[in-house]
Amino acid sequence: MQSPCIREASEACFHGCCPALPEPHNATRPTPKPMSSATASRHDFVTATALTLHPNTEFTDHESLPSLEQSFSNLNIAYPQYSTSNQADHIRAQEYYHLSSSNHVCLDYIGNGLFSYSQQQNHCSSAPVASSSSSPPPPPPTPHSDALNAPFFNILYKSITLSSHIRHGGQESEFESTIRKRIMRFMNISEDDYSMVFTANLSSAFRTLADSYPFRSNRNLLSVYDYEDEAVKAMKDSSKKKDARIMSADFSWPSMRIHSRKLRKMVVQKKKKRKRGLFVFPLQSKVTGSRYSYLWMSLAQEHGWHVLLDASALGAKDMDTLGLSLFRPDFLICSFFKIFGENPSGFGCLFVKKSSASVLNSSNTSAGVVSLVAARPYEALELSGGTYLETKRLTLSSAFKKDDKILPSSSYSSTSAQQRNEEPFEVEEIQVRGKQKDLSSSEIVELDKPLKCTQYANNEPTGGTSSEIELRGLDNADSLGLILISSRVRYLVNWLVNALMSLQHPHSENGFPLVRIYGPKIKFDRGPAVAFNVFDWKGEKIDPTLVQKLADRNNISLSYGILQHIWFSDMHYKGRERFLENRATEQGVLVSKTREKFDSSISVITAAVGFLTSFEDVYRLWAFVSRFLDADFVEKERWRYMALNQRTVEV
Repeated sequence: MQSPCIREASEACFHGCCPALPEPHNATRPTPKPMSSATASRHDFVTATALTLHPNTEFTDHESLPSLEQSFSNLNIAYPQYSTSNQADHIRAQEYYHLSSSNHVCLDYIGNGLFSYSQQQNHCSSAPVASSSSSPPPPPPTPHSDALNAPFFNILYKSITLSSHIRHGGQESEFESTIRKRIMRFMNISEDDYSMVFTANLSSAFRTLADSYPFRSNRNLLSVYDYEDEAVKAMKDSSKKKDARIMSADFSWPSMRIHSRKLRKMVVQKKKKRKRGLFVFPLQSKVTGSRYSYLWMSLAQEHGWHVLLDASALGAKDMDTLGLSLFRPDFLICSFFKIFGENPSGFGCLFVKKSSASVLNSSNTSAGVVSLVAARPYEALELSGGTYLETKRLTLSSAFKKDDKILPSSSYSSTSAQQRNEEPFEVEEIQVRGKQKDLSSSEIVELDKPLKCTQYANNEPTGGTSSEIELRGLDNADSLGLILISSRVRYLVNWLVNALMSLQHPHSENGFPLVRIYGPKIKFDRGPAVAFNVFDWKGEKIDPTLVQKLADRNNISLSYGILQHIWFSDMHYKGRERFLENRATEQGVLVSKTREKFDSSISVITAAVGFLTSFEDVYRLWAFVSRFLDADFVEKERWRYMALNQRTVEV
């Protein structure tokens, strides 16, 4: 089922990755087949990656790591083409200088940012230009009154069915239309073929489709995820209410590749009934970085499935490789957040192929469909005399329907930046404080005068117009292009994998490595995410949530994930307990412990590399993880924070 290039890469035995099997006595060695150019290039890449840590290949002490400068020099020697991606460093220095000024490493994002940090600070035109990637970043600008022009938006919930919205459309402001068209252009999706719907977040997009999909007649829901996903869970919960049959692909241990035989059996089936259901397919895992073949979509469509492509795990410009003319899913979902490294909130996007829209039910109203409206200046206005207005929910008196609600797309804590954009928004009230004796009092504010949609959309009070909207986050990615971005990410993520695997516990009788990687390791066409765990010198896993907390204390943002649907072959089945974490069902008892239904999982740390990630970012993660080579590192961290008089020390 894999494409030829992926199959060649997986079948090639790279330098040092496979031990040589003993040959029978007097055996005649077969003449090796010449490698194809694709296989040869992948072989050369893996060999070059092994040299990025030259001359050492193992490190047993965090103090023995080469310096940042020496490591960067080794990287450029091993990957001469890496320097061609310097333009990404220039963009980061000019428009995302907060990452350097705050010394913040963001490795918990996969997706696309709409705006740049310089836009938020209203300094796009005056931000200093760095002369090279090694130049110090410009200082962040001083906030001023023009910050009210920050290019942000609010979302307006709409009481409308997805089917009605797709077939008949609705009132769309110029502001919303401009953003929609820009996103479709960025996603390389034609307006002639697909309709696009804004949703509150990623979970809302999955739930909205599930609410409208006819699971009672197309009963099956088959998903391909090697990790627990909150958005997909929202879809499953909705489909269960319609008596859908939930199925999931399995993934072979330890490579975490799709168990092709089992998935093909579920997709093809032997029944002649053509209405199979919904096949939910990501092109890659946002946790392990495993990539999957496009041909699964084609196989599913050939056997009567509707296909939902989850593009939320794809990096910037990855849609340019999709080729919708060949693989045209019935539905596609993605999400956009506001600013990389600063504000992870945003919205979801649901694309529906126009020729497939008729399958959607017209009777189910979904709460996830939203409109975008430009942020009003009074939502952050500071008035004299100690008064201010904090917007949390706004009910318009006559401009919109009574049950329409405007919510700001504000951020909130979660286990990762990506998940903040997947969870439902909180609903709070407008609070008017200041000229009241009781500052804690609040009330719903009704506007005395109706607001015209065009005025609201064009953001007239601040002088801006929708024609002036700049989505510089998307512009940044477009200016770099697919080839440069994919090459840069490939170099950085493979360097990181190689560096993490080079850490070895000292004086370990069994040779325990510090880090275990789950899924693909050094591989030419692996995805940008790395799933791993840290182990102590006894070989016991250190709690991933602890690693995440300690990383956060060192200003490094990582994600936390749970691998699932793991299938063990006869070779690995007996030793599975060393890796798995048994999980209880809702009734508090384990699901059948038979080989096929063992309900287990693996909690992991995930680091994601994007086009705005720098080499210093991945180096700092490597240096941080190497600290666990010190057996007392965790305890030292505990005492260090107690010495700072912190009341609670969660380690």
